Amino acid sequence: MGILQDRLSKYTLPQEYKAKGVYPYFRAIEGKQGTEVEMGGHHVLMFGSNAYTGLPGDKRIIEAGIKAMEKYGSGCAGSRFLNGTLDLHLQLEKELSAFVGKEDALCYSTGFTVNSGVISCLTGREDYIICDDRDHASIVDGRRLSFSTCLKYKHNDMADLERQLQKCSPESVKLIVVDGVFSMEGDLAPLPEIVSLKHKYPGVAIMVDEAHGLGVFGRQGRGVCDHFGLTDEVDLIMGTFSKSLASIGGFIAADESIINWLRHNSRTYIFSASNTPAATACALEALHILQQEPERIEALWEVTRYALKRFKEEGFEIGDTESPIIPLYVRDTEKTFVATARAFDAGVFINPVIPPACAPHDTLVRFALMATHTKEQVDRAVAALKKVFQELEIIK
Repeated sequence: MGILQDRLSKYTLPQEYKAKGVYPYFRAIEGKQGTEVEMGGHHVLMFGSNAYTGLPGDKRIIEAGIKAMEKYGSGCAGSRFLNGTLDLHLQLEKELSAFVGKEDALCYSTGFTVNSGVISCLTGREDYIICDDRDHASIVDGRRLSFSTCLKYKHNDMADLERQLQKCSPESVKLIVVDGVFSMEGDLAPLPEIVSLKHKYPGVAIMVDEAHGLGVFGRQGRGVCDHFGLTDEVDLIMGTFSKSLASIGGFIAADESIINWLRHNSRTYIFSASNTPAATACALEALHILQQEPERIEALWEVTRYALKRFKEEGFEIGDTESPIIPLYVRDTEKTFVATARAFDAGVFINPVIPPACAPHDTLVRFALMATHTKEQVDRAVAALKKVFQELEIIK
């Protein structure tokens, strides 16, 4: 055994949780994503998905993917920069930029590579990248790859953000990068206050990650920037296809000068194979459905409001969520795994959130809603989770 293997063999935490019977990861789903799924022969309510619009199994989207495969084949065998651009990619970019209210857009193969590839190449050595300390891991990796000075501010603490801005040179670019909706806690970035600081300090630009805002907030699901009426004040809007748009991939939208720079300098765009025809067509069809069926978002919010009410009534601690992401705080890593396992045994799939995705004292299970969930399914889940949380003495 080499030094590397010897060192890594000491990492046994997953095996320890498997031995306890509470390891929660990599469970195989035996069918389409929906509100109820089969996993290892076990029937469960699915409250661990990011499919807010409930579209992954929609026949129209499946058919769009099949037609794209028949026309373009299974893959593009190259990057967008060279031989991998289809007219389908260009159509999706045009429609996305119009949808989120920007001049142009660029599609990447995954949402993660949008953030890691955009943030890392936008600013120079003399500039600053300023992030909320609960920003997504892809934002963290993007800033780590940058040559700019990186600063963090306490979560949604605008006084601390201003303190970071005061450290920066007035002549430098100061790029504030923030999640529109924070994916674990479900709360929103205070965009109006961030925009106010943009106007107070020279050289500030704002990039908003709309991964969990697209298809949920704003007109026809345009996102948190639209929800606050601040689209024109935000310089870059990022989104993913893997949540509300029922596919895989991501995009960045901005003015033409920014997109032109990224198109020729963003390494994760230039050196990655382009998104498959089927994935591109599925995202495009989902975007059309989103705009044609406003009742879908209305249903999402109706069941979200109901679930929030039910969890509050039963004494769960749910923090400051304002979205279909409902954190159920456990505040103990061991109990978080046990609660997840017992919930699964009781027929409810939820996701455990432990460090580094949160602070050690903020561990939680993440309960997420889809437009296709029913109030009856919520009631079944709340009843099962209440029993589990009471058994573990998390709630009374």
